[in-house]
Amino acid sequence: MSELHAIGLFPTLGVFVQQCQTEADQIPGDRKDELKGLAAYIREQVQESEPVQLTFICTHNSRRSHLAQIWAKVAADLFGVQRVRTFSGGTEATAMNPRVVDSLKRTGFQVVVKSEEDQNPIYSVRYAEHAEPLQCFSKVYNQSPNPTARFAAVMTCSSADQACPFVPGCDLRLPIRYEDPKVSDGTSQEAEIYDERSQQIAREMLYAMSLV
Repeated sequence: MSELHAIGLFPTLGVFVQQCQTEADQIPGDRKDELKGLAAYIREQVQESEPVQLTFICTHNSRRSHLAQIWAKVAADLFGVQRVRTFSGGTEATAMNPRVVDSLKRTGFQVVVKSEEDQNPIYSVRYAEHAEPLQCFSKVYNQSPNPTARFAAVMTCSSADQACPFVPGCDLRLPIRYEDPKVSDGTSQEAEIYDERSQQIAREMLYAMSLV
């Protein structure tokens, strides 16, 4: 396992990450195999001194793909994996769901609206004082600023996985699917389910980066 780097995570977020790091035993064996495939791609890019570009793709780019983009970047920085840039996109664009924003805030991220154009706000997501904030908004997977070549396409939902059997320009297409927290929308368990999904994605991205 790689050595952790001190990147000055915000305090509440740091506690959350520490908890996630103790949960690798909750990841099933077949799931670990998928994550090892992601780690192998990242390792190869690093060894060749190439940029590591990861695009997480879900149908609407509103929930799971954003969480994966954010947690993959946090994990990469924590494990000192250099030149990693993370992106997210969908087969169509909608908006980053405000329930995801609320979950991120509960976890300890600092999230502010940078722009509110066309019902698709741009959110600035910060996780450490001196780290560059992530700019999150909904977009099609090949829309700027996302890469169109030399990237790994990580399919985070079954619908996008089925709709995009071929992703142009990618070096690797890898399904790592997550259950949609949308099923809890409007219920008393809404916050709990969103936080559980965020925690699952966090522990798995941390596990993958620890193997690099």
